[in-house]
Amino acid sequence: MGFSLAPTAIAAGYRLEAYDSVGSTNAIALERGAAGDPGRLWLVTTRQETGRGRRGRGWQWTEGNLAATLLLVPDFDLTHAATLGFVAGLAIGDALAAVSPHVRFELKWPNDVLANGAKLTGILLESVMLGEKRYALAIGIGVNVAGHPEGTPYPATSLAALGASCDAETVFLALSDAWVDNLTLWNGGRGLDAIRQRWLNRAAGLGSEVAVRVDGNVVRGVFETIDEDCRFVIRTGDDMVKIAAGDVHFGAVASAGAA
Repeated sequence: MGFSLAPTAIAAGYRLEAYDSVGSTNAIALERGAAGDPGRLWLVTTRQETGRGRRGRGWQWTEGNLAATLLLVPDFDLTHAATLGFVAGLAIGDALAAVSPHVRFELKWPNDVLANGAKLTGILLESVMLGEKRYALAIGIGVNVAGHPEGTPYPATSLAALGASCDAETVFLALSDAWVDNLTLWNGGRGLDAIRQRWLNRAAGLGSEVAVRVDGNVVRGVFETIDEDCRFVIRTGDDMVKIAAGDVHFGAVASAGAA
């Protein structure tokens, strides 16, 4: 079976381009946006040669995994766009639960999906300015379907390792449907509080010891919540520390200090 959009996505005006192999779906999406594409375009592949994670980090790729990028050319302010990472997290969480209902999936701030404490999915948002306050946004989602990287500084897993028999095409079909549902709830940012509450219901490590590396420094405490702007909130004694960007570590790593 090839890649296809869910009927809800087609009805909402989304389009699809599927590739046998690409360098980076995010890079193609940004090029399309800069060239005038109107957006609502999904770009998908099971073979990505030069994919990357947050802060330019490399990402080992296994053929059969899913690389999907959604190109949007929004009419809302760029400051609202960052919260679409939480919409994407919920959407892929919903999709994974649909194709593998026997596994509990959790959302790790800001943009990972975990299964049994191991990383299964990563999300990367990138943008390019188009002039006159307009911009194109690429929401990249990588899912370990057939395999996962080895020797990483954090545990990683794949749907295959979890016993799921689905393929990347099945995961994407569910994702394209779940995205429409969660974006409708987000409602141009007006429904962010509902997204935030739903995200917290699936949050990994809520109430547990955590260490967050921020610009070379490590902040330790208890993961309290995410605030109304989706910043990570740590309780350190009597203080609440709000973090807009950083690398989060739970469990033994948090106790020993983030690596």
